[in-house]
Amino acid sequence: MNALTIEGTAADGVADTSNGVEQQRLPSKQRMELDAERIRSSIARLSSSSVGELEGLASELRKLDEFLKTETSNIQREIEGALAGIKIITEAISPWRQPAPSLSRVSSYASDRRLST
Repeated sequence: MNALTIEGTAADGVADTSNGVEQQRLPSKQRMELDAERIRSSIARLSSSSVGELEGLASELRKLDEFLKTETSNIQREIEGALAGIKIITEAISPWRQPAPSLSRVSSYASDRRLST
């Protein structure tokens, strides 16, 4: 390990080198145990903040999921309402959509009237 060690809290993020000189005086086994404990402590701090962030993201995703479900059902209701309105309009104008008389029927009707008069 190197002589400089990084200490501090996750909040300040400052390097503390005051123990570096004292650590060099410790036997190598104790130094390794101390370094291992610092690493474990750092990992615990990092993982706890990461878990907290992940839980926050999961909560936000749940809220977004609920919002999207609500919006989906609102849009489906609006579409159903629009389709019902279109059906009413179609039914209302369907009697007006009678086929136009063909020209042959009109001309035969006119010739029949000329013959009968």
